[in-house]
Amino acid sequence: MLQFFKSSLPTRLFVLLLLLLALRLPLLWWGIPLMPVELRSLLIGERLHAGALLYRDVYDSTAPLAAALAGLSELVGNRPLWLYRLLALALFTFQALRFNFVLNRADVHPERGYVGALVYLLLGSVSTELDILSPLLLGHTFLIAAFSALLPTSREGYDNRRLFRAGFLIGVAALCYLPLALFLLLGLFAVIIFAANSFRSFLLLVCGFLFPYAVVATFFLYTDSLPGLSQFHLRPTLSGLVAGADGLPLWVQLRLLVLPAALLLLAIGRSFTIPPSLVFQVKFQQLMLVWLLVAGAMAAAGKGTAPGTLVLILPPLTYFSLYLWQKNRRAWVPELLLLVLVGAVLAVRYRSALFLDGIIPIPLESRYAVQSNPRYAFLQDQQVLVLGSDMRAYAQNHLATPYLDWQLAQADFGHLNEYDAIFRVAHNFQTAPPRYLIDQRGLVPELQYKIPAIFSRYEATNTPGVYRLK
Repeated sequence: MLQFFKSSLPTRLFVLLLLLLALRLPLLWWGIPLMPVELRSLLIGERLHAGALLYRDVYDSTAPLAAALAGLSELVGNRPLWLYRLLALALFTFQALRFNFVLNRADVHPERGYVGALVYLLLGSVSTELDILSPLLLGHTFLIAAFSALLPTSREGYDNRRLFRAGFLIGVAALCYLPLALFLLLGLFAVIIFAANSFRSFLLLVCGFLFPYAVVATFFLYTDSLPGLSQFHLRPTLSGLVAGADGLPLWVQLRLLVLPAALLLLAIGRSFTIPPSLVFQVKFQQLMLVWLLVAGAMAAAGKGTAPGTLVLILPPLTYFSLYLWQKNRRAWVPELLLLVLVGAVLAVRYRSALFLDGIIPIPLESRYAVQSNPRYAFLQDQQVLVLGSDMRAYAQNHLATPYLDWQLAQADFGHLNEYDAIFRVAHNFQTAPPRYLIDQRGLVPELQYKIPAIFSRYEATNTPGVYRLK
């Protein structure tokens, strides 16, 4: 199996894609439940498609390009979850093939082929987190596209246009998921070890990074939502307030990382016993080690729970694993190791279908999906507002006000003793008040007292905490 994928023939690529579909499609066919990050994207896309503007009419920390993609997806159909899953599969496949292409073109190993893409696709399938479209997965795609521009193509060093393009793509990645801006540190290290004029080259990289932000800031300036960009996206994300809010718990993430981490440690240890022969290969190895450090900082920025965190370590893991598959005197050892890896991935991914729940102590990702709340079963296809952090009611209903993220909504509902907050709440309810209020925080009595013109129109229903517009 290993020798088969060490060839660069197009037939190997075809078999690789068939293997990917065989590994992923059964679980997708059985159905992966709606995850919180997908529900958030569906709600944002629905609001943007209806004409709302991000950060002005939707209070959420989702990055601009990720939100724009959610809005464009609504052109295909109402809440097209199937499109999200298809895009996630396409983006993940592109990442694997693109990174494999970079490894082959840069000659970082004496053997070419599709082994790198095989490992990338295998380990990325160990969890269903990379089967869903998350801002991190979307941004990481641009990061992979930028990586080739960080490598010089000649002895003379960098082409200025390549450096600007690398910075530009890192900026686009950050516009999908802001903490990806940390990969500018990877770009700085690449410039230091590859470029003759490091300072000038890094300035080109930074200029490329700032260019997409300048374009986006101009757009928000002309739509009167530039203050919202800072208030609801930049400051909350940089302070760690909302990063990773929709992901799996940290202890579940760590258990899912056991297999990739074990392979990574084994591969790094193997790489030190087989040192690279060329200076460029030594520098590339150092670059991959820095990638690991930046990925660790990224995971810390998302508190280790950001959806799609696993994808951050796949490029360095893919690179270092190539040392495990090199020819040695015992040719059967790499083959056996690869078969064990395939079996381990299948066991973890399909642990429920194979009745391995009791043997593999990792909770199913579906346990953290959006579960319908029977208490609100009578609410279907209604305009609602949830005064609280439980967003499950939005799975069958529509968001009626800008208050999507409850933590960000505290800028208003957490300061009801201030006139400015009262004014903003009243303003946001004037045009299209929600049909139902789901009060999880007991705020409606206070709102009825302080804003009677609007909230006195709501009456309690038979369900405690649910109010209906008269």
